[in-house]
Amino acid sequence: MNPTRTDRGRLLLVLALAAAVTVFTATVPLLRDFFDLRVYYGTVDTWLHHDGRIYDYRVPGTTYGFTYPPFAALVMLPMALLPLPAAIAVSLLLNVAALALIARVLAGRPLRDLGWYGCALAGCGLALFEPLRDTFSFGQVNLLLLALVLMDAWLIRTGRGRLAGWGIGLAAAIKLTPALFIALLLITGRRRAAAVATAVAAAATGLAAWAAPGASHFYWTRAMWDTTRVGRLDYVSNQSLQGVLARLGVTDRIAWAVLVLLVMAVWAVRARRAAARGNWTAAFALTGLTACLVSPVTWVHHLVWLLPAFAVLVRAGHPRAAGALYATLCTSVVWLWFHDASGVDGFLGGNLYTWITLGLLLRLPTGQPLPPRPLFRSTSATAPAPSRAAPAMSPASPQPAPSSGTAEADSVSVPGPGSGRTRSASSDPTGSTFPVASKPQSSSSRASSYTAKPPPA
Repeated sequence: MNPTRTDRGRLLLVLALAAAVTVFTATVPLLRDFFDLRVYYGTVDTWLHHDGRIYDYRVPGTTYGFTYPPFAALVMLPMALLPLPAAIAVSLLLNVAALALIARVLAGRPLRDLGWYGCALAGCGLALFEPLRDTFSFGQVNLLLLALVLMDAWLIRTGRGRLAGWGIGLAAAIKLTPALFIALLLITGRRRAAAVATAVAAAATGLAAWAAPGASHFYWTRAMWDTTRVGRLDYVSNQSLQGVLARLGVTDRIAWAVLVLLVMAVWAVRARRAAARGNWTAAFALTGLTACLVSPVTWVHHLVWLLPAFAVLVRAGHPRAAGALYATLCTSVVWLWFHDASGVDGFLGGNLYTWITLGLLLRLPTGQPLPPRPLFRSTSATAPAPSRAAPAMSPASPQPAPSSGTAEADSVSVPGPGSGRTRSASSDPTGSTFPVASKPQSSSSRASSYTAKPPPA
């Protein structure tokens, strides 16, 4: 008997996998000690309690400060009313809730069929995904933004498009990257949703300008255009097209602009095709992939935007391809070229996550997904074996054998309801498995700033 077909066997397997994942995450990748959350916390704490300015704050011992639009600081302001440990706990809970919502939207009905066993296995798999590990460990907001955007995808996909646009608008006001989804709404003819998203983003930005006029003026006229505020473009964690060019020593902005235009053209064609076929999850997945490629800075933890693409691959009948690419993004392999990304091996290996993103953009299926299939069979649902005394037999059917029309029916695309149905801490805001240094993204050395405490409340 297969031990995984009994509840006891499944429990033992889940416990073993959970132990292996725990050992892996505690020994292989370094924890980030909630560095980005410390940036958020120190910024709003200084702004609220010490009359400081949003974009002047720096984490003690580092050059890193707040880089998001002012509305993001306004949304995070309640954090300053909590002690730092409580803010960390809230961040973890919000990220878990966002991940659960994302899984529900992407997996749809099959998620309900998994049961405790399937959900436990899925949780172990997600815990290994490097962008997710870093998002939790840095205290980042990527999952919250992805959840907001996918809620709009779900509304459009389920025929509630008149309500769509709010999630994308809020996400774009918090961080600039999701603004590309407004362009997706426009090129796919969802003008009402695009107008709602634009109005929400504009209203949120206006509210921030009223609350912090000086910070708003500084951000939109200076900080937004200064990529040095977020770190070195050639740092190996920057898995965007700009990062590839920077590691090659190409500083010409024209070369980057040409690549961006080519990627945007491919995205526009493929996203419109996916939307025309009713595969909105694929259209949104393609947009997330494109945003990662064309953004000047795409740290590894930003690649949670690839999660919808993996869901599309699985629903399109390519689970092996999805598994192989997903497993690659669990390995932290790009960090092998942390010190030197030169040569052919550095070009291929040091930019591997970029190549995966680009490959998904070019090859992601855009047609209707296959009907969902149960991933795990419940032991209680298994039919009993026939008795020796009374073998299972079925009476002869008077009906004729099925015609060839059955095969034809099987080949027809069936629309689905979905679209694609600690070791020691590193202070590096984008670091992975390497020792600490003084300026994580602005020099070749790396130093720990996690011992630095935020300003007193």
